[in-house]
Amino acid sequence: MQKYMRWSAILVVLMLALAACQSGGGAASEEPSAEESAPPASEGAGGEDPSAVCDADEFGCVEVLEGDPIRIASALSITGDTAFLGNDSNFGIEIAIADRGEVAGHEIELVKEDAGCGDAAAGQTAAQAIVADPTIVSVIGTTCSRTAVPAMPVLADAGLVMISPSNTAPSLTNPETEDFGGPFYFRTAYNDRVQGAAVAKFACEELGVTTAATIHDGSPYAEQLQQVFVDQFAEQCDGTTTLQEAINVGDTEFRSVLEPIAVDEPELLYFPIFDPEGPLITQQAQDVAGLENTILMGSDGIKDQGFLDTAGDVAEEIGMYFSGPDLSFGGTYESDFLPAYVELSGEDGPIAPYHAHGYDAANIIFDAIEAVGVEDAEGTLFIPKDALREYIAGLTDYAGLTGTLTCDENGDCGAEDVSVAQVVDGEYSEIWTTRDQ
Repeated sequence: MQKYMRWSAILVVLMLALAACQSGGGAASEEPSAEESAPPASEGAGGEDPSAVCDADEFGCVEVLEGDPIRIASALSITGDTAFLGNDSNFGIEIAIADRGEVAGHEIELVKEDAGCGDAAAGQTAAQAIVADPTIVSVIGTTCSRTAVPAMPVLADAGLVMISPSNTAPSLTNPETEDFGGPFYFRTAYNDRVQGAAVAKFACEELGVTTAATIHDGSPYAEQLQQVFVDQFAEQCDGTTTLQEAINVGDTEFRSVLEPIAVDEPELLYFPIFDPEGPLITQQAQDVAGLENTILMGSDGIKDQGFLDTAGDVAEEIGMYFSGPDLSFGGTYESDFLPAYVELSGEDGPIAPYHAHGYDAANIIFDAIEAVGVEDAEGTLFIPKDALREYIAGLTDYAGLTGTLTCDENGDCGAEDVSVAQVVDGEYSEIWTTRDQ
């Protein structure tokens, strides 16, 4: 009996000891605490080490603290005579931000810089302001090809991608030219090799003209676009260009340019320039002898509300033509995007042609951020700059609002449909498109 009681006492002691161990949290079967289960501070939630990712990236990372917005910049023309073009693209970007809501768990903030259009130096100034802010992840701009040329070296040195919704000059994506934008430059707009060829096709096949003259303003956009037209006009229908004239930005009197053109009475006068020079040439051409029967044609640089406000009545009366991107973007554009644009802008409709291209540029950047960003244990998002560029450079068959986009090795990503419009009842009305050819 005593022996039995002795063993019972020992058993009780052992059971108490076991219970004490379990209540102390040392049992292997207990779930670890949140602190114990979280990855180390140097390791991202996906297993990647943000420090290693950023150290491996040539340009490092933009850091976005938990609760802070991801900040992107636009560098567009938002004041002056070409503001319609830049503000139109900004509306597209802002709709993309509203539609997206959050990117990688962060709200998006848009910083707007005025990169102008007529003065190339304005592009460099805007770029310098952007790179001075280390929180900027990427840039959407510029409006005009002229201002992209000095902006890109500044942005590229800082490892910042820029996607333009409206640059179209061929030289920007031609590595054999001084204007080449480089590996950090992309565009959702088409290349003017496409637009110039389309204008020539329209002139040859639809208008049936065999002679033409051109006017440009010395900008990469205007000079190169009219030259593509001249070359294609000769190639496609053996057309003859009687004169290629140049003006200066800021000129207001154009009889000295128009009168020499009128000597040969060309059937078509093509001037792919900007406001306010474009409307003034349209108006003044009406008073120049020898141009009475000459058809006038411009392009996307003047296909905006500013032109309609100043020379729309003249353009409508004479049946002037305007080339630009084909805006037949389908049901989502008509049913969702345009109502959002009208509500945001307070306008009756788009004020220029490159709003949807701004929308696509923004969404491409958002996708890239979500693809390459790495978050640490504290919730800080690290966005490697060169990895962001590599993601965009590899974009293939992207279902954009403007069409299916694929970026080539030099930064051309845009859909290639071109349309021609006339002014009808005070608005641009598309009458022809390469989509149907």
